[in-house]
Amino acid sequence: MSSVLIRNARLVNEGREFDADLLVDHGRIVKIASSIEGENARTEIDARGQWLVPGMIDDQVHFRDPGAPEKGSFYSESRAAVAGGITSFMDMPNTQPATLTLAALEDKKRRAAIHSVANYGFHFGVSRDNLDTVAALDPCQVAGVKVFMGASTGNMLVDDPQVLERLFAEVPTILLAHCEHTPSIQANERRMQERFGEAIPAVAHSLIRDAEACYHSSSLAVDLAKRHGTRLHVLHLTTARELALFEDKPLAQKRITAEVCLHHLLFDDRDYARLGHLIKCNPAIKTRADRDALRQALLGNRLDVIGSDHAPHTWAQKQLPYRQAPAGLPLVQHALPALLELVADGVLPITTLVEKTSHRVADLFAIPDRGYLREGYWADLVLIRPEPEGLAVAQQPILAQCGWTPFAEQRFRHSVATTLVSGQLAWHAGRLYDNCQGLPLRFTR
Repeated sequence: MSSVLIRNARLVNEGREFDADLLVDHGRIVKIASSIEGENARTEIDARGQWLVPGMIDDQVHFRDPGAPEKGSFYSESRAAVAGGITSFMDMPNTQPATLTLAALEDKKRRAAIHSVANYGFHFGVSRDNLDTVAALDPCQVAGVKVFMGASTGNMLVDDPQVLERLFAEVPTILLAHCEHTPSIQANERRMQERFGEAIPAVAHSLIRDAEACYHSSSLAVDLAKRHGTRLHVLHLTTARELALFEDKPLAQKRITAEVCLHHLLFDDRDYARLGHLIKCNPAIKTRADRDALRQALLGNRLDVIGSDHAPHTWAQKQLPYRQAPAGLPLVQHALPALLELVADGVLPITTLVEKTSHRVADLFAIPDRGYLREGYWADLVLIRPEPEGLAVAQQPILAQCGWTPFAEQRFRHSVATTLVSGQLAWHAGRLYDNCQGLPLRFTR
């Protein structure tokens, strides 16, 4: 791990913006000062006019490894991630095979250790059959435990009341919940099929997986967590109504937290006419009023973190009719540039964006020495460059295996100039550094 000196940057950290130099050595931030002289760093970067922020820690990705190499792998998706300002990710368990056993968990860790250029952690899955394994988990060995309370198939859909009661009572670490009420969704889909036959339009997705289906399930999860004292994290909120379930107070004072994903902040149901199934995802992108309520909630403490829920599918699969087209979209390569559109529009301060993508994620998942610009911390760093003319997404190569992005028609007003992962150059001046090796995330619980 070579030394890196970043000069003349505008640092964004812990609610402040300030000009400083920053020195990295042996993977760690060793000095932050107004001016650093007398250091012979192997790499020196003049960051004048650029923001220097801690890298995004993405608490929810589906890198499709193992089981779906045509959609993604740790190799392809981690490279897309660092180009998008993500330095660490936590991968979901619905792979093939699913991460429902300790052997499957170790296999994913082994694969990531070989192939990932970003730091990595893994969520463990829940089924109706592995509750004994879940209850015996070492909390330091997993990022969290993920339960699909709706919108899954096979034995990873956990909606039996007795199973849920036991899970919420016995889970030994943070429990992440995908909340949608499957019977409501099925009834809505039957009504749409009666109306449209097999030609259900993409815009119907937000009416099939509607606000009521989300609230029915998320309110149940919150109630279970309150009764059992569970440390609950509800994933990808999509509706204004659900926000009332969560407290507007500091993270340290809460046992129930919530995530919002970038596509639910940037798209609304008017975009189905333009993008169709490219933005089909579960839970669905909903109304402009819901989108705006989520944006507003980020200014307080009801929404704790921003994730991507990166879930790539092939272009051909996305062109299928509604009932066959899979849900999910690729997002990691454009994560920070897309979110920075909210900063450019005055919706979010840059300090709030950094808090919700870095600081709070590290705190929520108890990840030591990451998520902040602090001396002694791992150097997971991103330099953000302004693009006054706007950078056309369509003119940039797509690094995700699926080869497409929902942002293809857009121009972003910021770009990721440089990404350092654990002190190593991973992305710089439009170039990937394949010799970068991500490290396993630690969890101190």
